[in-house]
Order: sequence, then structure tokens, then C-alpha cells
Amino acid sequence: MEDKQYAALVSAMIAHDAGSPKRIQHLLKVHAFTRTIGILEGLDEETLYILETAALLHDIGIREALAQYGSEAGPYQERLGPPLAEAMLRKIGGYSEEQIARISYLIGHHHTYTEIDGIDYQILVEADLLVNLYEHNSKYKAIYNADRKLFKTQAGRQILEQMYAGEAGTLIHD
Repeated sequence: MEDKQYAALVSAMIAHDAGSPKRIQHLLKVHAFTRTIGILEGLDEETLYILETAALLHDIGIREALAQYGSEAGPYQERLGPPLAEAMLRKIGGYSEEQIARISYLIGHHHTYTEIDGIDYQILVEADLLVNLYEHNSKYKAIYNADRKLFKTQAGRQILEQMYAGEAGTLIHD
């Protein structure tokens, strides 16, 4: 992702999430893991570009979900996030309609762990889980189950194992 576009997206999301340092920290951590896993998995430039954008915007629906439903539950985020992301991307510019469609799809499904339809989707799920497992102070059983059931990329699994090997023992891969 070009430096100016990255800065524009981050600035827009910081403004969007103003007053919520936790959400701002979260989106930056998810982006960092997303980019790292994407590069380690050998993604092409176009896929990585779309994926990094989706990572920065993945939780854009939380504020609206809280306003409308008093909850930041995944289904609310997935329903309310895509239109907000589309508007932001069109305002910033530089995205094709096809790119916006895929970014919206990823945002609209990032809490849905069934029927993952591409490496970009898989990596976004893994990066978000890496951050959520840590931020929620998850116990070993939850980490182990996520590893066995949800992590598919070699890079994502390696990061998960390295993050938790010292604290909970080595995660066992099948």
C-alpha cells in the first residue's frame, strides 16, 4: 500500500474512532498482523492492497452498532460496516469498484468463520483473532481451539504458536 494512501486511511479511521484509543490500537495491530501474514504467505500486490485496506477498516461498523443496538456484536458490525467503508473509500479515492466490493465483502464477513472463500479472508480472520485472543486475555483452551479450528496459514499458525508458546506451552498442530 502506498504510504500516502495508508496515512489517509489511518487518519480517517482515527478520526472515525476518535475517543476510543482501544479501537484505534486494535485496528493498527490487526493491520500489522495482516500485512505480515500476507507478505509471509506470498500474496500478490493487488490482493495485499485489498487485504490491508480491509484490515484498517474491518471494525468501522462498531460505533454505529453501538449507537443503533447498544452492542458491538459481530453480526451488527458486519451489516453496518460495509456502507461506511464504501463511503470512506470513495471519499479518499484510488479504489476501483471491484476493489471496494471485495473490501466491503471482507468487512461484512470478518466475524463469520464458515465458508471462508479466499486467502485474503483467511488472513483477515487470523489477524483479527491474534489481536482479539490477546486483548481478551484468552485462556489456553480458547487459543488451542482457535489454532486447531480457525488458523490455516502457516504464517498465522507460527505467529500464534510463538506468541503463546512461552506462557502456555507449545500448541500442538495436527
